[in-house]
Amino acid sequence: FVPWGYDAVDRKLVINEAEAAQIRYIFERFVELGSATRLTRELVRKGITNKRGRPIDKGFLYKLFRNRVYLGEAVHKGTSYPGEHEAIIAQQLWDKVHAILKISPRTRANNTRAQTPAMLKGLLFTDTGVAMTPTHTRKGERLYRYYVSMDAVHNRIGENDALPRRLNAGMVEGVVIQELRRMLTTPVIVARAIEAARELRPDINENEVIAALSGFGELWQTLFPAEQARIARLLIQRVTVHDNSLDVDLCTKGLGPIIHDMLASQKAS
Repeated sequence: FVPWGYDAVDRKLVINEAEAAQIRYIFERFVELGSATRLTRELVRKGITNKRGRPIDKGFLYKLFRNRVYLGEAVHKGTSYPGEHEAIIAQQLWDKVHAILKISPRTRANNTRAQTPAMLKGLLFTDTGVAMTPTHTRKGERLYRYYVSMDAVHNRIGENDALPRRLNAGMVEGVVIQELRRMLTTPVIVARAIEAARELRPDINENEVIAALSGFGELWQTLFPAEQARIARLLIQRVTVHDNSLDVDLCTKGLGPIIHDMLASQKAS
């Protein structure tokens, strides 16, 4: 088996410069991002695959980061020795990656979420017009995110006691995205999306727009939280919370830029 980043020449490992550049990029970006989840999403978007042409997942990343072959070492029965091949990763970069790996994945994920703008910040209201603001609490390594009514923040008595004063952020964001995906396939919204897209690119084909809209859910999964928040602000005018449901008001002006972004992403992949 020849490791990714190398070719076998006369039964020796020789650096494959194109693959080695991708491996260095992965190590460097992990140091910058501190998140295997965010890194795998980025690699999918960029179309970077492993030696066999398969998408790179988190399991593959962790094996990559622990493969001492990239330090120029050979490993036999769990013990590493100086190898005859050239290293791809410098010791300093290797050490930075492993310093991050020592931090609990849950802690790293929570730090990322806590630093990311809430997707529905400034967009979520009760049906009495009271804003719901994002907040979070920690219990040990766990991060719990919520949207809280400003009535609750200021200890005010609300006009409708049946309305929830606190919502689980992940749950409400998931429902909103599900509703967005549904709305983007309705004939009325598709027609508006075509009009909005043609304002930016008059020669755009209707089928291109329809294909882009149908791929919204798949694209969403590859985006960083900050990018998801940006798209939410472009597409959503307001989200209104009722006793047992919510309404999403779409901002049709944002459809054109979103279609343009989705088409560009599909071409890049």
